[in-house]
Parts: sequence; structure tokens; C-alpha cells
Amino acid sequence: MHDRDEYMPGPAAGAEVRKDEEKWTLIVVRELRHPPEKVWQALTDPASLREWAPFDADRSLGSVGPVRLSTVGTPAPQVSDTQVTRAEAPSLLEYCWGDNKLRWTLEPFGIGTRLTLWHNIDRGFIAMGAAGWHICLDVLDRFLADAPIGRIVGGDAMKFGWPRLNAEYARQFGI
Repeated sequence: MHDRDEYMPGPAAGAEVRKDEEKWTLIVVRELRHPPEKVWQALTDPASLREWAPFDADRSLGSVGPVRLSTVGTPAPQVSDTQVTRAEAPSLLEYCWGDNKLRWTLEPFGIGTRLTLWHNIDRGFIAMGAAGWHICLDVLDRFLADAPIGRIVGGDAMKFGWPRLNAEYARQFGI
């Protein structure tokens, strides 16, 4: 592990919301210094997901079909039997997590990747979701740079600036 205790997320940035009644869409954009193929691997490979994502997967997300996602960091495991609906390596990945649809797009950006996440999420949870993904994507960036600090989700995130980020995103989104 590299400097996990020194990690603290920067200010809330790179996220916006699209509003549609009670179901809102969180859109998070992150520019990563790694090529789309490497980012795709981290988004789809179960061993890679265990390094940064808020859930474990029982198989690769790199192909269409059923998959079981288990939420990490919750008091009781929450398991979702779900579907990967689109998997077009290394540019587009869509699946459901519980009742929420997630779509990831990966675009070449210089020598790296512009990663965009669309996450349909209930209005009451959107700032929390933005804060959570902010930290997960910071951890992903370090994992891709071969400087992993280990997954930071659930209660762990409270020690790493999640409450501040949640408040900042709530202000940005006007909640």
C-alpha cells in the first residue's frame, strides 16, 4: 500500500446532475493518465474491481450477460443479480447495480483516457453518490499508476473526507 493514511480527496469537482423528476443522473468525468485498454481492464476485471470499486463482481464485466454484484462496506452484504447490457471494449460499458443503471464511456484523451460515468440515482442520494465515486475514482487512478492505496468505501470513506465532499457536492447540485 502506498501512503493510504496520507490520502485526502481534493475539492468536489468534475460532476454534474441531470434532473428528471425523482430519478436523477449523476455524471462524473475524470481524465486519467492511462490508455483506454488499461482503464477498461480496471472497470471489468473482478480482481481489479476489488482494488477500487464499491462492489465485487462474480465474473468479468467485459461481456454481456448475467453478473452478481456484492456491495462492499455495508453492515450486511447487499447482493444484486443483474445484467451487463453493453460491453464494447475499450469504449462503452453498461450494467445495472441494484435499481441504478451505470454507463461508463472511455475516450482516448492524449496518451490517457477521458472516463465518463452516468449513474441513475435517486435525488436523495446523488451528493452521496458523487462523493463516493470521487473517492473511488481517486483510488482507481492510484491503482492504475501502480501505487495502490486499497479500496475506500462504506464507513472507511468517513475517515477520508467523504462528509466534506458530500456537503460540497450537495451545495454544487443545489440540494
